Amino acid sequence: MSLSRVFRIAFFADLPGWAADDQSAAYEAFRRSAAHVQTKPYRSGALGVEFSSFAAAYEAAQAVRSPTRADAKGFFERFFLPARIIPEDTGAGLVTGFYEPEVEASPFRTERFCVPLLSRPDDLVDIDDTNRPAGMDPYLAFARQTDAGPVEYFDRAAIETGALAGQDLEIAWLESKVDAFFIHVQGAARLAMTDGRQRRITYAAKSGQRFSGPGKILADIGEIPLNHVTMQSIRAWFARNPDRIDEILRQNRSYIFFREAQVDDPALGPVAAAKVPLTPGRSIAVDRLLHTFGTPFFIDAPSLTAFDGKPFRRLMIAQDTGSAIIGSARGDLFAGSGFAAGEIAGVVRNEADFFALIPRALAEAAP
Repeated sequence: MSLSRVFRIAFFADLPGWAADDQSAAYEAFRRSAAHVQTKPYRSGALGVEFSSFAAAYEAAQAVRSPTRADAKGFFERFFLPARIIPEDTGAGLVTGFYEPEVEASPFRTERFCVPLLSRPDDLVDIDDTNRPAGMDPYLAFARQTDAGPVEYFDRAAIETGALAGQDLEIAWLESKVDAFFIHVQGAARLAMTDGRQRRITYAAKSGQRFSGPGKILADIGEIPLNHVTMQSIRAWFARNPDRIDEILRQNRSYIFFREAQVDDPALGPVAAAKVPLTPGRSIAVDRLLHTFGTPFFIDAPSLTAFDGKPFRRLMIAQDTGSAIIGSARGDLFAGSGFAAGEIAGVVRNEADFFALIPRALAEAAP
């Protein structure tokens, strides 16, 4: 496999803000991936960044803990070369934001807490080309096992109206359908239980249908101008139109199931697709079919100032993915956990230049 032509090898001096960035937190995030891959390697992405080319960098990262700021910067400059990503459609790159919500929840259904978060049902099975029935939508990665074979799983409307009732799948109960929906979107949450416990849930599986975001739906029907769509504006619209929540949300047929997860370090986010805890402000979700988890990305998004009031120019580590993250220059920035992180993540939708840090041996061999 050779490097895709979307990469243009550059120099660290070409990265706006590289010298001003503190890469220490990115190094610690990279080091967590280095520890994980000792037991299970990451899959190489289709753009040609081979997982095996990270071996030297991963070995070195395992040996050095808590480097100085200068040491972290030197580490990345020693083992990598930056490569600007030229999007396939020649348009600009795009970053959005995501976070881990924190909400109040009940272990039991009550009059107030009546919206469930569900665990994975027993009849939900993984689907791929080895067991996909003829005629089934090739997009579907999950299906319902029946005596006659796999069929498309129940969608959001069917589940919310009782298709899975009586199976004891409820992990916890929330007060708000809107809160539950945004937890589905984010794929994880911290739950402040009414009995005093603190719990974390994270993604386990989904019903499989394509995601349809409420922001685009509301823009398409003329309720919110597309350039004004944020998590905050969507929530405000639902607060003004509580009788239309089901109408809008059920147009997103995809439904997410969860599992319990530990909170080992409250400063870190949930364990995501790359099987390491996410680092606020330093982990990025990418298209996992194209990119290789663990790849460092320098993101130059000068119009994005929501994180710290300054133009966003940071080194990030690819440690998650998402069904809406499609393309070589497309990323979702992890903002952290809780309300403040949500206020940041909810407004992020900015053009950005993407620079992948390519292992030197691979980059220097590129034509």
